[in-house]
Amino acid sequence: MNSKQRAYLRKIAATIDPIFQIGKSSVTPEITSAIAEALEARELIKITVLKNCFDDCRDVAETLAERTHSEVVHVVGRKIVLYKPAKDEAKRKIILP
Repeated sequence: MNSKQRAYLRKIAATIDPIFQIGKSSVTPEITSAIAEALEARELIKITVLKNCFDDCRDVAETLAERTHSEVVHVVGRKIVLYKPAKDEAKRKIILP
């Protein structure tokens, strides 16, 4: 993913609300599978890391991206944005420039 595509995804992500919260149990298999399902349905999701999670936000983002086979768009503060294109090209909602 190049910088132009990343900037485009950041622009889209600015308008969406976080749909997941990572708490003190950090990255569990249940949260990973739920995020993978959401990525398949939405392609672009925003996640909040709560203050009671003692792991670094960048580490959490990299772990989630690795386990869900997605890409980290950006991490700002305690917000993570992940992107994964839909497998079926007909169902893709986001077309990258």
